[in-house]
Amino acid sequence: MSTLVKKTNEFFPSFIGNVFDDMWNFDRLEKTSSFLPAVNISETDKSFNLEVSAPGFKKDDFKVSVEENVLSVSGEYKSENEEKNKNYTRKEFRSGSFKRQFTLPDSINLDEINATYNDGILKVELPKVDAAKLKPIKEVRVS
Repeated sequence: MSTLVKKTNEFFPSFIGNVFDDMWNFDRLEKTSSFLPAVNISETDKSFNLEVSAPGFKKDDFKVSVEENVLSVSGEYKSENEEKNKNYTRKEFRSGSFKRQFTLPDSINLDEINATYNDGILKVELPKVDAAKLKPIKEVRVS
């Protein structure tokens, strides 16, 4: 009976296999095609700020949208490298994508959201509505 799953010896793992897997990232190429970037969130008196770590992207690779008070930040990239030599041709394809979603508080001014991308960091500024414009909490009397 043949199987596609191979069990490695737990006490003596293949040193050569581990070296080549680490060197060429054979195992990681498929796993990194979809990933979850790290996000830092901070708050000031005037805004909430998100910083998404996404090196290797271009600003056109991102989509930032808000629907029903949910902020969606997604990115997708594709690249192709080809190397031609007189004895061989090598072609590599890489792609990856992510999507993060955040529920926004009512205090966000949805019309003033701003996003910039620089040095591998996507920054999303979520300005707050002036406190005077927030709807006051209405108490309902229980009868």
